[in-house]
Amino acid sequence: MPFTWSGRATQTLSAAALGALLLASAMKHFREPAFFHQVVPDFLCRDDSGVRANGPFAVMTRDEWVAVSGLLEAGGAVGLFIPATRTFAAGAVSAMLTVFLAGHADALRRAYGPAGTPSQRKVHTARLPLQVPLILWAWSLRKPYPTTGPAPLLSAGPWFAAGPRLAAGSVAGLWR
Repeated sequence: MPFTWSGRATQTLSAAALGALLLASAMKHFREPAFFHQVVPDFLCRDDSGVRANGPFAVMTRDEWVAVSGLLEAGGAVGLFIPATRTFAAGAVSAMLTVFLAGHADALRRAYGPAGTPSQRKVHTARLPLQVPLILWAWSLRKPYPTTGPAPLLSAGPWFAAGPRLAAGSVAGLWR
């Protein structure tokens, strides 16, 4: 017996999946903040050691920027979990991830600079393009779900683009 997903169910599953991904990332910001240090541009980081002059945007230390971005990701995740705030949260998460592109581009630039390592080059070369599907996924959730008809292709996010129909009890149905 076939099982048809409604647009609402598809969007809810997609929002929950993106929210879970954001929560996992937010937790990593506090468990392993050094992992995110490279994606915070130097011009944003306050240096109290006196080694370099602070620019006009250097209002927080690198650790403070990592903590704030982790809190923003956690807040976005919570907003995606709540249907009443999902539209706003999806737009905010899209904007946040778009702003994060600057940090990823800066990290990639430094990875290919004289101080960059082969490991940094691999990590940041992979990390930057991964932001695009995440931005599109979050952006797709800002639209209200359809009340009739099959689920729209993008509302489920790029990983569920195979379609809204599943065989009853079949996880393999996700990939057809």
